[in-house]
Amino acid sequence: MSAERRRPLLVRVLLQPAVAVGLSLTDWDLLLRQARRSNLAGKLAEQMERGGWLDSLPEPVRPHLRAALLLSRRQAQMLRREVDLLRRTLAELPGPLILLKGAAYVLGGHAPAPGRMFSDIDLLIPLEQLPRCETTLLVHGWDFDEGLDAYDQRYYRDWMHELPPLHHKRRGTSLDLHHALLPPTARTPLDSRALFDAPRALPGFPGVFELPPEDMLLHSAAHLFHEGELPNGLRDLFDLDALLREFGAIDGFWPRLTARARRIGLTRPLWLALRYTRMLLDTPWPDALLEELGPPPGTLALRLLDACYRRALRPAHDSCRLPGHELAEAALYVRSHWLRMPFGLLARHLLRKAWTRMTATPEVPKVDTP
Repeated sequence: MSAERRRPLLVRVLLQPAVAVGLSLTDWDLLLRQARRSNLAGKLAEQMERGGWLDSLPEPVRPHLRAALLLSRRQAQMLRREVDLLRRTLAELPGPLILLKGAAYVLGGHAPAPGRMFSDIDLLIPLEQLPRCETTLLVHGWDFDEGLDAYDQRYYRDWMHELPPLHHKRRGTSLDLHHALLPPTARTPLDSRALFDAPRALPGFPGVFELPPEDMLLHSAAHLFHEGELPNGLRDLFDLDALLREFGAIDGFWPRLTARARRIGLTRPLWLALRYTRMLLDTPWPDALLEELGPPPGTLALRLLDACYRRALRPAHDSCRLPGHELAEAALYVRSHWLRMPFGLLARHLLRKAWTRMTATPEVPKVDTP
């Protein structure tokens, strides 16, 4: 079987959308399931519409794609409204409000935006403004999850690069408030202050900014290959692919990217992002980049990483699982925590979480009564 045929159906179609025209209804059933489970149904629908194929697809398929289009576009509308409300709420803060990830892609009009699905807004502010920002948000209807205990609060506030997730009590919106890109306890030395060097204003949203192209791509790489956010791993890999293709067309981007990775301290996540976008999605970038980022992982480490990411960065559907999938995900989960914390803190944290799961009181299922 060729390398192309070994790729999951969803990946083949997203890389070559014209393939979808000849699919059977059985193939489409599988494709839609893979797309939904991977949070990529909106991207698939946008590609079908942009290519002019949507109206010619089998009749049972069209409603599913049109629904995905409506949902992704509705999310983009709600995002604009929510960011405007956040901007007004936090207008008294002296520093910039920097959007990250999906919100920045959509409001900045970047390549990953069409069809992009997301469940929360990621916002970056300077560390010294965090207490005032938190107080302002709480006054204006935001709150933390009720299920967070004292240990969870301490975990976020002492060891992480963000506050616990916030939710608006009336609008239901979710917000992740960051003050750095990686936890202060991370093994990777990181200069998060450099992220505030030259943010770019977002037109129509005074006081709201996005990262410059180099930093935006580096954050996306760090999010996937350092933080280990695997439930949306394939979606995030396609984000990286789109950003590399978009920004790679800018004059002088590649040398600025490698220089910036060294400046901030994100050469290894970028190295991994380049390797796996090329390996899994055929992403174009200059071959000399990897050498400029320093030595690769050792031979054994690289084989293990390849084995894990080849399994974890596939559609989140049973039809795409390779042997050893669960072991690969578990290994990458441990790796992300190992990169995030020193050993003593990591051991204590994992033991605490394991004990909490074992001693949790199971929920009694509700029974409907007539």
